[in-house]
Amino acid sequence: MALDVKNLGVMAVTSEVAQALGEAVASVGRDLSFMHICGTHEAAIARHGLRSVLPSGLRIVMGPGCPVCITPQGEIDAAIELARKGCIVATYGDLLRVPGTQGSLESCGGDVRVVQGVHKAVEIAEKTDREVVFISVGFETTAPTVAAALDSHPPANFSIVCCHRLVPPAMEWLLTRGEATLDGFLLPGHVCVVSGYREYERFRVPQVVAGFEPDDILLGLLMLTRQVLEGRQEVENAYPRAVSADGNPKALALLHRVFEPADVEWRGFPVIPASGLRLRPAYREYDALERFGVRIAPTPKTTACICDRVLRGISAPTDCRLFSRACTPRTPVGPCMVSHEGACRIWHQYRVRS
Repeated sequence: MALDVKNLGVMAVTSEVAQALGEAVASVGRDLSFMHICGTHEAAIARHGLRSVLPSGLRIVMGPGCPVCITPQGEIDAAIELARKGCIVATYGDLLRVPGTQGSLESCGGDVRVVQGVHKAVEIAEKTDREVVFISVGFETTAPTVAAALDSHPPANFSIVCCHRLVPPAMEWLLTRGEATLDGFLLPGHVCVVSGYREYERFRVPQVVAGFEPDDILLGLLMLTRQVLEGRQEVENAYPRAVSADGNPKALALLHRVFEPADVEWRGFPVIPASGLRLRPAYREYDALERFGVRIAPTPKTTACICDRVLRGISAPTDCRLFSRACTPRTPVGPCMVSHEGACRIWHQYRVRS
């Protein structure tokens, strides 16, 4: 079936897109494997049952697209130590139950408060004389809001633990050293709203920026398949209503004014060069780790949880012997069962079994 890709973005015709996708995959003549790097994509795929309409030769695998899930245990341990030192620790709700080596923020006994964003943590600091530490996680999507808060001169009793990560260096690691065989990437729409997609053009692999409606995702998969079929390796934008090539220049300028790249560990990965952020010297006074003399230590894996393999795209949640048994949202063993963007939590919630 001939289908005009340029006009599909405004067509709510999931069945037609799925049919065109099936024909394109059949034309390739071999199995295809695409990775998405966004927990919201995984949630949309599971919620709408999109895997049930995919052709048999097409597989979508999950990558390190959940910022809470890729936060290593050492950073959780540092947050717990700050709480035990008497700081008010403010954090997103998803981070509350992520296990460290000695429990979680929820079980540490400290004054830990759930906030919706950095601005709420600043408001807490404005109303108390106690030290307030915001555990600042997220990709390029949330880092500019934290940069804006620090650039606005928050109270002297406010500081952050910077746990931000950058997507392109992780993609480079997956392409050069990853175990999964991938034919392309469904790029994260939310991240690209801020960062744009020019930085991804250096990767010689099919890539498509996609939104989060069923048609958005299927369109992205169709465009990826057509790149494989035509021998192209480029970045295409299937989410033009929100994403441009240059992203949000003001947000990016603010991010780069406050933060600089840093070599950091990801849970399930080794240290990836320039894949994280740290405060520039002019803003180092807001670094909670320096302020309180807390160190982030590397932590070896000690459980049967396979979140590390799920985050690298080489296993599915149901491959884990703990999934929905010993490991549930009430009793999470690994971070992927905690966050609403974690693959294990999503598969448990929507009862995905294969």
